[in-house]
Amino acid sequence: MRITRRIGRGEPVALTIGNFDGVHLGHQAMIARLKRVTSRLGITSCVMTFEPHPRECLMPEQAPARLTDLREKLELLAGYGVGRVQICRFDHEFAGISAESFITRILLQEMNVRWLLVGEDFRFGARRSGDLALLQKFFSEPDELEVMPPVTMDELRVSSTAVRDALVSGNLDLAADLLGRPYSISGRVVDGIKLGKKLGFPTANIRLKHHHLPLSGIFVVEASWCNDSGHTRRIRGVASVGVRPTIFEHAQLLLEVHLFDFDEQIYGQRLRVDFLQKLRDEEKFPDMETLVKQIERDVDRARAYFSRMDAAMHQTICLDC
Repeated sequence: MRITRRIGRGEPVALTIGNFDGVHLGHQAMIARLKRVTSRLGITSCVMTFEPHPRECLMPEQAPARLTDLREKLELLAGYGVGRVQICRFDHEFAGISAESFITRILLQEMNVRWLLVGEDFRFGARRSGDLALLQKFFSEPDELEVMPPVTMDELRVSSTAVRDALVSGNLDLAADLLGRPYSISGRVVDGIKLGKKLGFPTANIRLKHHHLPLSGIFVVEASWCNDSGHTRRIRGVASVGVRPTIFEHAQLLLEVHLFDFDEQIYGQRLRVDFLQKLRDEEKFPDMETLVKQIERDVDRARAYFSRMDAAMHQTICLDC
C-alpha cells in the first residue's frame, strides 16, 4: 500500500473519504465497493483520511476517544487491500478551504479523482458547507459518484460512535461484532517499575499515545507479536487499562498485560492486545495485600474464560467430524 502525505497530481484514482477510525464493518463495506470499482476501471483505490481527527483540531474538548491511532489505521487499511492512502494534515488552514475549492482543486486537479464514493451524511469544506448536491454538480456523469448507504446490524447503524459506546459500556462482544474483529490496542513494550513482578504478576507495559481511550478497567486479553524469527506469537492473559490508583495518586494512563505462563524479555517488541471480555472496573484498594488477592481472582476468572472457550471450540470440532 502506498502512503502519501503531500497532495499532488498523479495517477487517476477511485476515492473514498473519511476518518476511518476503527475501520469497522461500515468502512470495510466501503473499501470492498471501492476495490470492485477499481478492478473494473483499472485505476488505483485510494482512501483519504485526516490526521489529527478534525474535532481534535477544531473542538479538542469534544474530540472523541480514538479507536485506532494512525499506525493501526494504516495497518488495517493495508490488510483490507487499499492501494493508496492519502493522509491530509488537518489544521485550521485545511479547515478553511471552501467546499468548491476542495472539489475543484484537491479532488479533481490534485488528486485526479475519476470515481468518488461517500456516505449519505458526508459534509466537507469550511463550516461543513459542502454536501451531496454540490458534489453532484461536479461529478455529474452517471458513473462518477456513488453514495454508500449505512451498514446496519440488528437495526443498529455500524459507526465509530456505536463502537465507542459499546466499549464504554463494557460490551466487548458487540464492539467485536461491529468491528468484525476484537477491539485491540497496539504499542511497544517499555520498561516499567517492575512492581508486578515483585507481586508475582509480571506485566508487559505499553505506554499509550492517546490518553483518551474508549475503555478502562481489567480485561481478558490475547496478545500477539512477531518474534525475531518472523513468526507470530500469541499468548493469553489479563490486562489493566488505567492509572493504578492503589499505587499512585496521579499517573499517566498505562496498558499493563500479564501473560500467562510466560517468562521472556520482550522489551521493544510491538505488541497487539485483543480485548475479549471485561472483568471489572479499576479500583483503589486499601493495601497491597488486598490488591494481590484481587489480581489472583482476576487471573482465575480469565483462565476460566479461556477454558470455556476451548471447551466450546472442541465441541464444535467434534460436531463437524
